[in-house]
Order: sequence, then structure tokens, then C-alpha cells
Amino acid sequence: MKILIQNGTIINSDSTINAALLLDGDIISEIISDQTRLKQAQSQADRVIDATNKLIFAGLIDMHVHFRDPGQEYKDDIFTGSAAAVAGGVTTAACMANTKPVNDNPLIAKYIIQKAKECALIDLLPISAITKASEGDKLVDMGKMLEAGCVAFSDDGLPVSNSEVMRAALEYSAFFGSFIINHSQDCSLCCGGVMNEGQTSMKLGLKGMPREQEEIMIARDILLAKLTRGHIHTAHISSAYSLRLVQRAKNDGINITCEVTPHHFCFDESELNGYDTNYKMSPPLRTKEDVQAMRDGLKNGIIDVIATDHAPHSLDEKNQEFDKAPFGILGLQTLIPLTLGLVDDGVISLNDMARLCCLNPAKLLGLNDRGQIKAGKLADIAIIDPHITYTYDARLNKSKSQNSPLFNKTLKGAAVLTIKRGKIVYEMPN
Repeated sequence: MKILIQNGTIINSDSTINAALLLDGDIISEIISDQTRLKQAQSQADRVIDATNKLIFAGLIDMHVHFRDPGQEYKDDIFTGSAAAVAGGVTTAACMANTKPVNDNPLIAKYIIQKAKECALIDLLPISAITKASEGDKLVDMGKMLEAGCVAFSDDGLPVSNSEVMRAALEYSAFFGSFIINHSQDCSLCCGGVMNEGQTSMKLGLKGMPREQEEIMIARDILLAKLTRGHIHTAHISSAYSLRLVQRAKNDGINITCEVTPHHFCFDESELNGYDTNYKMSPPLRTKEDVQAMRDGLKNGIIDVIATDHAPHSLDEKNQEFDKAPFGILGLQTLIPLTLGLVDDGVISLNDMARLCCLNPAKLLGLNDRGQIKAGKLADIAIIDPHITYTYDARLNKSKSQNSPLFNKTLKGAAVLTIKRGKIVYEMPN
């Protein structure tokens, strides 16, 4: 099937082009700027899509999601998670290993991949646990997990606290040409904490989690990456000083990358004054100064990737006392409006958005066939309307869960049409 997308603006990390895009099967066939060739393509196409006043991005890549499958499918599963992804313009996602059972053996990894293929909406790439059952002491068989289709290693939700184990993980993953994603948290410093430690936590009477819990672990991982020459990727960075550590390490030539979530560059701890558990997450929302540091880190290029940490929880779980409610927030369907907010505020450009949400995650995950709109790349496309306003509600929500503080709020900017391997997998309802 041939699809022609015309009258839109093609956004790559290094270019902005007003041109048409021809998809032939599952491949981007041609970028067309010549009017004579455009008329030929119009007659050849099985479908012509008018993208007037819209942006054409490569399908977004989210390298940090939780689909809760296997084991907690009442929150989300691979089918609903995939549906939420394409509704958010995401065509490739990497799912964390903290399922039940933990993804620490090839059978679970293969189950995830096969179920995603049955769904046929996105490419779902499993991230293997670092340690057996994510217990932090015995490494998984990394070679077998990579052979099964895993793309990286993480005990996300839990840190690897034992430095000798983390050293071995960095050494082995480097041997296999892979990398480690660590949940940066010194648990001995934040046991029982539920929000950022500071004046707001004192006022609310909630136990705090100091930013040093993150910074200590990042500092340790930097030194271990220096020792082993392994690649450490810091998930969901949230502290201004954490970014200073990452910048220093990069300047020193240490192999470190990092990601930030939209909630950490949009919201701060003051949102918790109403005890809304939808703002409860780990790492927690921090200060306005930390939020500004995240925005500065995106602007100056210290932060490599924007990832959602999409973490669904049921209404019953979130509708508890703040101390008892689980950490986590939905993110896939709010990724585009919140990131476009950075563009509107002049923090990043549309080209930066393509770099942070498409190109860089593709590079980190070793996906050379996507992340850019170029002839020969996969026909993974997100057509984005940056001006559309709408209510993010049950009609649009594709997740089984609703744990987002933006639920039932008016948002601006969305993926109005998503194409995966040349097939239309999502169209935003009118």
C-alpha cells in the first residue's frame, strides 16, 4: 500500500522541510518537493493524507514504559499499553522488567515480544532485569536475554545497591555491546519517603525523600562507569545537582546518558498541596529550581532523551491515603502536549523535540532503521497537530488506568494520525 502525506512540515533533528512524504509498504520511499513528481505520486498513492498546518515526525520512541504485562493486567496490558502509545504518536517503546514475574528469563521476554506482534500496533522492546527477580544480588544471563530480544538491562523501580554487582553488570553489558539503566536511589536514605524532602513535606506532614538519594547513586554509577568503561543510563533524572554530575562526567569522557520525564520538567512539589496521589511518583516531584534545571538541561543538551515512565495504576490503588498509594503516573498520551509546551515556551525547538523523542532513543537502543524521516527508513510516522485543543478524558484515554493529574483537563497538541510500518494504526476522533 502506498500512502502520500502532503502539505505538512517534515521535522527531523537536523532539518525542517515543507515537502510531501511517500510511504511504500513499510518503508519511507521518497521525500517529494518537486510539483511534477508530486502529481505523479498522487496518482500512484492508495491514500492521500492532507497534513496542512500539521507536523510530520518520525514515530516517537519511548524507552521507558511499564505495561504491567505479565502479572498486573488489570492496570494495563500489552494491548492497551500499545493503544495508548500510538494515540500518543509513539510507535516504538521499551518496557521495563518489573512485571510479575520479573522479566529475568528468555521465556518472559519472548512472551512480551510475541504478544506485541499479535497486537501489531507498535514495536515493543523488552528491557531485561539486571538481577534475578530484581533482588540485586545475582546477575541474569545477559547473553541469553539479549538473544531473546531484550535491548538493555534495568531493575527499574529498584536500584542495584550492591556496587560489586553493578560493576559486574556494567562490565558484562559492555562486553555484549549493551547498557545499564539504573533507578538512581539510595534506599537507605529514603526508606518510607513519599515526596521530596523540604518545607512542603514538613508542612504536609509527609515523609520526604531528599534529592541526595538520587545524587549519591548517580555519583556512584559514574565512578563505576569510569572504572569499567561501561555505559550507564540514568533514568528519570529529577535533581539539579544530578544534572551537574552528569555534565561533569560527560566532560570527563565517561559513557553516561540520561533521560527526563515530562512530569519532571512540568510539575513541582507544590502540586502536592492538595494531596493528589496522581502527583505521587518516584523520583518525586522536586522544587521549582529543579524543574528549571531540567528545562535548562534540555535546552543545553545535557539531557539525551525524553521518556514518559508511563506507569498505570488502578483507581482503587490511587484512591488511598497519600502514604499508601503507589508511585506512578500515566504518560504516553500526554507526552506530545507537554513537550510541545517546551517548544511554545522557547525552551527547545521542534528539531530538538525530534532529537529527544525520536533520534536519540533510536541511537541508544541501536535502532538504525528509525528515528528519522529519510528514504529507506521504516514508515513509522506521527502526524502532529500542534494547535488542536481537546479534553484528555475517558473517550480518548486508551489505558485501563486514569492516574494522571491531567485527566479531564484541556490540552494543546496531539498526534492526530499515527502510522506503523506503513499502516495507519491510530486516527484521533473528531
